[in-house]
Amino acid sequence: MAALPDDSTMAQRIARMLPSLTRSHRRMADYVLAHPLQAATMPIDELAATVEVSVATANRFARALEFEGYPQFRAALVLGFESTLAPVEKLRTKLARNASVAEVLGGVLGDIQRNLEATRQALDEASARKAVQAILAAERIYIIGYGASSWLGGLMQRNLDPYCDNVQLLANIESPSYAARVLARARPADLVVAISFPRYFSDTILLARRAREARIPVLALTDRVTSPLAPLASIALYAQADCQYFANSEATVAALIEALCSAVAHSTKGTVKAATQLTESVLPWLETGHDTRPARKRGKAAA
Repeated sequence: MAALPDDSTMAQRIARMLPSLTRSHRRMADYVLAHPLQAATMPIDELAATVEVSVATANRFARALEFEGYPQFRAALVLGFESTLAPVEKLRTKLARNASVAEVLGGVLGDIQRNLEATRQALDEASARKAVQAILAAERIYIIGYGASSWLGGLMQRNLDPYCDNVQLLANIESPSYAARVLARARPADLVVAISFPRYFSDTILLARRAREARIPVLALTDRVTSPLAPLASIALYAQADCQYFANSEATVAALIEALCSAVAHSTKGTVKAATQLTESVLPWLETGHDTRPARKRGKAAA
């Protein structure tokens, strides 16, 4: 009785039982249908308070829907939201335990260390080599990724820019439709770098699928072979990104990106020259203890 039948959703079950529900139960049903994700995260007393019914009424509501009790009702409601709710449930578990600030800091840093070591151990040398070759061979590089992956994409764009002629980050203030318009001009000689980690953004998956259908190589940076991004990739690199307090540990992904861009720099002819030119171009904006402004600007300042 706890699980929903394969052909029945919670909404269908509520609709079927609606004629037999009391007024209070119907109020609970309305809330659950309007806010399924919030209801799935609430303990029974919190849901009861939100809907302004008693805990006993909330229990009877679950039984009226043919569940043994509220825990079985909530477990069934969570179905379909498992990956989305996983960070919430982890956070709930962590906050239930007493810990000092130092213990939290040490625990998270230890998790990052374990993630990095697991990522290093699982790194496939052939895939890494192909990734570097694909980046260097591409005429244009388009980086897609939304949510937290957008700033990670920005980090990659910044680190590749000195060594690649045309690197574009397609996550900006516009919607993903901007990326779709730009990718419509992409060709097989280009490369799409897609970054996606749980909770996977559907926009990234859709754009990667379109790139694959257009025969444009896709380099995926994701967490595991079961990621929805993995089967769309020509090349995939994986970073373990487990985290106790957030959906992902972005530190591991940032480290993988830095390592990949470092490998690109190492494999690029004229790397030292490119680094020197970059340093010279930003020298006027660096605090060096010397006046690095052009002579004309120094003269105006003196005047």
